[in-house]
Amino acid sequence: MADCIHLLPDAVANQIAAGEVIQRPASIVKELIENSVDADASKITIIVSDAGKTLVQIIDDGKGMSETDARMAFERHATSKITKAEDLFAIKTKGFRGEALASIAAVASVDVKTRAKGEAIGTHIRISASEVELQEAEACPEGTNFAVKNLFFNIPARRKFLKTDQTELKHIINEVQRVALAHPEIRFKLIHNNHDILDLPKGNVKQRIVNIFGRHMENNLIDVKIDTDIVRLRGYIGKPEKARKTSGEQFFFVNRRFMRHGYYFRAVASAYDRLIQNNSYPQFFIYFDIDPDKIDVNIHPTKTEIKFTDERPIYQMLHAAVKEALGKFNLVPSLDFEKDETMGIYSGPRTGFKAPDIEVNPNFNPFEEEKKSASSFQSKSNYPTENFNKNTDDLKHWQNLYPEQESETTDQQQSIPSEERQQTQFFQVKQRYIITTVKSGMMVIDQTRAHERILYEQFVALLSHRKGIVQKSLYPVSVQLNPEDFALAMELMEKLNGLGFDLSVFGDSSFVINGLPADIVVDDPKRLIEELLENYKTQSGEIKPELDQRIAWAMSRTSARHFIRVLQAEEMQELFYRLMECKVHNFTPSGKAIISIISVEELEKRLK
Repeated sequence: MADCIHLLPDAVANQIAAGEVIQRPASIVKELIENSVDADASKITIIVSDAGKTLVQIIDDGKGMSETDARMAFERHATSKITKAEDLFAIKTKGFRGEALASIAAVASVDVKTRAKGEAIGTHIRISASEVELQEAEACPEGTNFAVKNLFFNIPARRKFLKTDQTELKHIINEVQRVALAHPEIRFKLIHNNHDILDLPKGNVKQRIVNIFGRHMENNLIDVKIDTDIVRLRGYIGKPEKARKTSGEQFFFVNRRFMRHGYYFRAVASAYDRLIQNNSYPQFFIYFDIDPDKIDVNIHPTKTEIKFTDERPIYQMLHAAVKEALGKFNLVPSLDFEKDETMGIYSGPRTGFKAPDIEVNPNFNPFEEEKKSASSFQSKSNYPTENFNKNTDDLKHWQNLYPEQESETTDQQQSIPSEERQQTQFFQVKQRYIITTVKSGMMVIDQTRAHERILYEQFVALLSHRKGIVQKSLYPVSVQLNPEDFALAMELMEKLNGLGFDLSVFGDSSFVINGLPADIVVDDPKRLIEELLENYKTQSGEIKPELDQRIAWAMSRTSARHFIRVLQAEEMQELFYRLMECKVHNFTPSGKAIISIISVEELEKRLK
């Protein structure tokens, strides 16, 4: 039988390795800026075009490479970080396996210019699909300039799996943020399509956090620190009231390397127990400083998953450090048994106390008041109760929430007799639930969820026709977002403007709200946009709905979240029949029940 086992060509082997190392443009950004950090750069500039699909360029002022090193760097497993197996357990640098540049050159065109410090002239190398096309001496600044062009040009199947430009840009921003947070002493600049996304000057850790996530973080950070023989912890945690519904501002760093660690995440989250709402995420930026031989960073291709030899003791230390930090800032209730109970009590001059005068109405009859109340309740002309007696303008506001529009309702839904509408009575409980009678018993409606379902179907219809009506704002509002949320807002801006928003870009990572949809009423437009983005990001599930449906769901959830208030009888009636006209009136877009029927039999059992 003929021999069938053979060695793969280097180009094919490099493409296979690239499948693990280079998954998207953000992978290239991560590998190259980590190399720049290892080269002792003090300034790193990242330039990308078309979210990295066309160009990823990294320019640094590090120590550069000689001509021989520049050529050897593109060979597989070529590295300056380790020389023997024992070095794997004492790693203090970022990259060390020597696969990144070879993998990048296998799936893109790479142009590198580099000059080592002290050298008079530099080196220019061009490689495409693992083939060296050019190598020559060239005058260039000290440091290294990598330009990676046309990613996956030779693997079309890989390129078609890349996401939209805004999604890929969001991943690039995330990678830059992680390295920038680990190295605040380095200046970072990120430019996308000639537009500045990030410009982070040198500073300390707190200044770097504020520069990335916004000025509002400055008064939201609580210092965390602890020193032990096992580990040294430093960093910041966020105040409980600033916890968010989505993850994204939770960072662990070990020896200045970003890591993911679910076990340690639980250590931080459990310290916030009963301080934040369920399904909320606290903000934290925590740095571990530990002996390199007590961790293993070589267990995952992206080197973001790290094993610790003393995992459980560090968990306890981390939990205790966060608890202590929360307690120091009086965020956790405490008891002070030595407190002087007489402090702060002032009784005035010692002239004695005078009993207060009490006025008594001898003609007061409580039974007479009850009689009046009962008759008022039974009288249809006085219904609803005094809490519902608002100005009739509120009804106009209610009608504005649900303007008339074309809808695909059934004949049965459209033919609800007006007499039946007038005869049906509704009652409200706790400003949240609406109760009415049905043939089988009693119907309970969650008014917030009903409002969400109605708005959802309305927004879907608006997005399908792109005919949302804009209500111009008298005073435009400026919104400053972190780079990730800004990229998401840019991705959704066209759709939002179709809904009736009027948004325009204004400076770096900010835009102006010039108008809102005419069919929603909000007091804080900035809060509306922030919650909209949060709700959009919190949509979970393996199968994502269409973009229009996701935006409609986020908008309806945001608009209905605070719909807990007293309703007049006409308002409850309008909400009920609008809900019945929906295509799906039993469940919210996220699958939560809107209606519950309590049968007569169940009521009889409860009253036995």
